[in-house]
Amino acid sequence: MSKPGVLVLYGSQTGSAQDTAQRIERQARRRRLLVRVLPLDNYNVASLISESLVVFVCSTAGQGDPPDNMKIFWRFVFRKSLPASSLSRLDCAVLGLGDSSYPKFNFVAKKLHKRLLQLGASMLLPVGLADDQHDLGSDAVIDPWLTSFWEKVSTLYPSLADVIPMREDELLPPTYTFHFLDDVKEKTDDRLRIPTEETLPSQSHPFPARLVSNRRVTDMSHFQDVRHMEFDITGSNIEFAAGDVVVMPPCNTPEDVQQLCQLLRLDPEATFTLKATDRSVVPATLPQPCTVRHLVERYLDIAAVPRRSFFELLSTFATNETEKQKLLEFSSAAGQDELHSYCNRPRRTALEVLADFPHTTAEIKVDYLLDLFPEIQPRSFSIASSFQVHPHRLQILVAVVRYKTKMYKPRRGLCSTWLASLDPAQGEVFVPLWVKKGILKFPQQKDTPVVMVGPGTGVAPFRSALQERMAEGKHANVLFFGCRSASKDFYFRSDWEDMMKTGHLTLFTAFSRDQEEKVYVQDRVRENAAVLWDLMANRHACFYIAGNAKEMPTGVCDALKEVFQQQGGVSSEEASQMLETMERTGQIQRETWS
Repeated sequence: MSKPGVLVLYGSQTGSAQDTAQRIERQARRRRLLVRVLPLDNYNVASLISESLVVFVCSTAGQGDPPDNMKIFWRFVFRKSLPASSLSRLDCAVLGLGDSSYPKFNFVAKKLHKRLLQLGASMLLPVGLADDQHDLGSDAVIDPWLTSFWEKVSTLYPSLADVIPMREDELLPPTYTFHFLDDVKEKTDDRLRIPTEETLPSQSHPFPARLVSNRRVTDMSHFQDVRHMEFDITGSNIEFAAGDVVVMPPCNTPEDVQQLCQLLRLDPEATFTLKATDRSVVPATLPQPCTVRHLVERYLDIAAVPRRSFFELLSTFATNETEKQKLLEFSSAAGQDELHSYCNRPRRTALEVLADFPHTTAEIKVDYLLDLFPEIQPRSFSIASSFQVHPHRLQILVAVVRYKTKMYKPRRGLCSTWLASLDPAQGEVFVPLWVKKGILKFPQQKDTPVVMVGPGTGVAPFRSALQERMAEGKHANVLFFGCRSASKDFYFRSDWEDMMKTGHLTLFTAFSRDQEEKVYVQDRVRENAAVLWDLMANRHACFYIAGNAKEMPTGVCDALKEVFQQQGGVSSEEASQMLETMERTGQIQRETWS
C-alpha cells in the first residue's frame, strides 16, 4: 500500500483545536506525508467518501454545541438520509478538546465518533477526550493519543517503515512568505471597510460600529471596573433577539506592538503582501497589502499565554545552547509540569517569553510569524439591550479583567482592557463587530413566565430579554440578581426599579458582602421555594441561568432540586431527573463562561 495522504479537519471556537490540528500537520510533514488542514466548514463534506485517512479534532462550545466553524458540517453529517455504508472506505480518528467543569464534557467529539461509526467508518482508536482541567492540561491526553494514532497508521501502511522521518529539531518551511513593498504606505481604517453590498456583517466582513458611550457602572471604590458600552449600528443590517451575542476582535496595546517590533527589529510602517508556500490560503481577515503595525496590532496573538507548539517552533530557531535546551524541555512531554510552572500558572505572555529568550528571539525570521503566533480570537459578549426597543443601538456590559500572579505586571484581559481604553469623547472610535445567535431562547407564548438567575455581568442577556418582553406585553417576569454590594455593583438598578413600579418584574436580590453572613442567588432561590414551584410546576415557567461557570450554576441547580423536593414531595433522585428533563426540553437553559 502506498503512503497515505492525511486530512486533518477541525472545529475550533477559541483556537485550541486549530492549534492541535496544526500540531498533527507538523507531525505528518516530519513523516514526509502529504497533509491538508482545514476548518470543517471550509471542506466539501461530500468528498469524505473518497478520503482514506482523516483526523477530526473538535472542541465543544456552549452547552454541548459544535463550534461555529463546523456547524454546516454538523448538520450535513447528521442527515437521516445518509446511507449506513457512506464512509465504509474511510479510516479515521476523533480527538476531542473539552473542559470537565462543564456538564456536556467533550459532547461534540463523543457524538461525532458515534455518528462516524454509524456511517460505516473504521475508527483507528477510541475517541480522545482531552481535558483542560487536568493538572497538565489537554496535552495529558493528546500526547499518548497521538503516539497511539501514529502507531496505528504505521501498522495500516507498512510502506511508512521505509521512510526516514525529519529530525524534531529540523525547521519545517514556513506556511507563508512575506514580500515587502517599497515606499507603499497603506493606511488601514475600519471606516473604509463598511460592506458595500447588502450582506450581514460576519467575521470576514465585520461592521465598524461607532462607539457612542463607555461608562463605568461600578463605584470607584469597588475593586472591579465594569463598563456599560453602547454602539451605533445604523446601516449595518444587524438584527438581534434577546439572548444573542455580539462578537468583536480586540487589538493589542500600542506598548506591546512597539515591544514586539523592537524585539524582532521590524519597521511597523513597512508594507508587505503574503504568499502561501503550500496549499494554504492567505487569512481572509488580513488585508493585502498589509502593514506590519496592522498585522501585530490586530492579528498576532502576542499577549496570550503561549501553547506548547510555540516552544516547539522556537526551539528549532535556537542556536544558543542554554536557551535551546530549556525550549526543548518545555516542548517535551516530560517537561510539561515545568512549562506549566513557567507559563500557564503565572499567565506569562508570548511576548514576555520572547524577552526571556533574547538569543533565540534574534534568530526568528519574519516568514515564520504566522506559524509562531496564532490569530487573535474574537471575544463574545451577551447583548444587554433589545433591538425592538433600540433598533439602532447595541449595548454590552464588560467586566475589565485584571488580576495578580507572581509576575511583576498585573495580568490584563486583552479585549476588556482594550474596550475600556476607548474614549469617544477624544474623537470618533469605531469597533469592528458582528452578531451571532446565542444559546438562550425565550418563549414566544405571551403567558409563559420566565425566571432569570443572573448574578454579576450574567444579568446582561436578561436586561435584553426584559426590555423585549416589556415591548411585547409579556409581564410575568422574575429576576434573581446577585452582586457584592447594593451601593457598589448593582447593575441596571434604575431599570429594574422602573419595571417593578409598573408591576412587570419581581426582583430578588442577594448582596453577598452587605451583611455578616454571605448571601448568594442560590440562597434566594431556596427562600422562595413556594413561588418557584408554582411558577415551574403549575405555570410551566422557563428558568434561565447566566454567569460564571465556576460554582454558581451548580449551586443554583442544587437549590432548585431542593425546591422540587420540598414543594413537590419528590425524592432526591426524582428531583435530579426532573431537572435533567427540564434541561433537555429547554425549560431550563444556561449560558455560562469560565
